[in-house]
Amino acid sequence: MTPTSTQQFTVRRVSEGHSPFEGTPAGILPPAGHFINGAFVQGSSNQLLDVVDPTTEQVIASVQAGTAADVDVAVAAAVAAQKSWGATTPKERADVLNLIANIIEANREAFEVIESANTGKPRAVAEDDVTSTIDTFRFMAGASRTLTSMAGGDYATGHTSVILREPVGVVGVITPWNYPLLMAAWKIAPILAAGNSIVIKPSEQTPLSTLKLAELVAGHIPDGILNVVTGQGRTVGQRLSEHPGVALVALTGSVVSGQAVAETAAKSVKRVHLELGGKAPVVVFPDADLQAAAAGVRNAGYWNAGQDCGAACRVLVHESVAEEFTQHLVREVGTLVVGAPEAGDDVEIGPMISRPHFERVKESLAEARAAGLNIAIGGSALEGPGYFIEPTVISSVPAGAHIATHEIFGPVVTVETFSTTEEAITRANESPYGLSASVWTKDSSLSLRVPKQLDFGTVWVNAHLVLACEVPWGGFKGSGYGRDLSLYALDDYSRTKHVMINHGA
Repeated sequence: MTPTSTQQFTVRRVSEGHSPFEGTPAGILPPAGHFINGAFVQGSSNQLLDVVDPTTEQVIASVQAGTAADVDVAVAAAVAAQKSWGATTPKERADVLNLIANIIEANREAFEVIESANTGKPRAVAEDDVTSTIDTFRFMAGASRTLTSMAGGDYATGHTSVILREPVGVVGVITPWNYPLLMAAWKIAPILAAGNSIVIKPSEQTPLSTLKLAELVAGHIPDGILNVVTGQGRTVGQRLSEHPGVALVALTGSVVSGQAVAETAAKSVKRVHLELGGKAPVVVFPDADLQAAAAGVRNAGYWNAGQDCGAACRVLVHESVAEEFTQHLVREVGTLVVGAPEAGDDVEIGPMISRPHFERVKESLAEARAAGLNIAIGGSALEGPGYFIEPTVISSVPAGAHIATHEIFGPVVTVETFSTTEEAITRANESPYGLSASVWTKDSSLSLRVPKQLDFGTVWVNAHLVLACEVPWGGFKGSGYGRDLSLYALDDYSRTKHVMINHGA
């Protein structure tokens, strides 16, 4: 029998008309222009894009709707700045990255408030984002001074070879709405560390923390190495992808966005770095600590309201322990607290980012109901303002069900069963995505053998969604290619040159 819950999670609201910026300094919001060559500029269009607080559905700011002409100006500034920036030493670049980290740390509260207001993130999530952002810049500052490559030597008689790592030039960056500041840092830090300059387009839904970063570093870093053009993907992103002055385009976003960028970039044969979607399987073997696994899914499946490409959203549990595991999971999910970030420090689940995304998640839940799937807990939108979805567990999901194979990107976890290890591996790998997965077992043999057979860029054992700057993050298959974090990111944002010197010349 499939367990069904009567437990209800806690919902916290704030009073109508409450502003997410109450009690904060008046100048906390950044300027609304583009940031080009060290200063904020108006841009070539008078059109503005509204930025909405997803907890109240109220407009909190407006930013410039960038044009192709704005991108051209930013790229020209980046090209000019990169020549001198690329000629600096690793230590000089490391000093700049450490300075950026110090500036963010000194303004931590402002970044946390802005990120929560713009995305609806609970304060604990926003705090973690800012802490991770600071660590990303500090790690890349050190990593930029430790690059290694093939040793120089005489590989052909009478000739000495030297291997150089060079900047690629100007990098166009397109960042998503789910982790606006942190995903910007994952790109900006290694790109600058490798000696490149940047033109970044933040999501039009969440541009505020990136603009705030630009405002605070202005005058402290060389002009032109970091440029921000706000606007929509079909305009600003398209121009970045096709611009002849851009050597590489790095995107974190949806598969559809990645396909569009790769297709456009291919016309000029420019390099592309893609970190796309995911549908992470959580494979729970019968010997696993089921309570620990359920707690792990509670944390990793619902972090940031499930709006995470590595979220633990698809559980594959052995049929012999499926009912017990689901009971644990439903009990864990029933303890989650949903609400606006200002409603309390115990809030864990915020809203969906926008009305369209909210409607897409609701549609996925309606499809599950129409298919007769069991909603063990949650399954509905919350009444009232804001784009809130109940934390949901859908149990006894049959193999191949649509809800278990496509990315929902919300607080929804599905539970399927398997009977053999081979079946678990096959079913986990049938996903079109290949970003991350986890394995839960006390069997040392399984913990070593199964991850090697899973077609995912990151596989955790008895954990999920644990990240560190020292190790790479990136996927296979539909999840894209290229690596964020670690020394591998520096490799992605540099190029290899071989210089061979003839002794006899």
